[in-house]
Amino acid sequence: MLTCIIRYQIDPTKRADFETYARNWGQAIPRNGADLIGYFAPHEGSSTLAYGIYNIPSLAAYETYRADLAKDSLGQENYEFAQRRKFILREDRTFLKLASAPHGEAT
Repeated sequence: MLTCIIRYQIDPTKRADFETYARNWGQAIPRNGADLIGYFAPHEGSSTLAYGIYNIPSLAAYETYRADLAKDSLGQENYEFAQRRKFILREDRTFLKLASAPHGEAT
């Protein structure tokens, strides 16, 4: 299992736009094959950093997911919304593999 962490730099004056974008992905991402953990908007501290986090079984599954998401009507609308409103200044994706499992008390 891989975890994709998307780090966004957003325009702090357009946080409401990012939150709309996040809610839309909250619908589109799960129905296209990824296990969405969530989208996170700034609250305290930095006003420009936001994150999207989801799990995907493999990089091959990621490619299928991205192709399906590109065909999804809400996915297309959301992408166009972000392009039109220009609230995302930078977007970086990192794929991580859980290294601390199993979790629990040491024996």
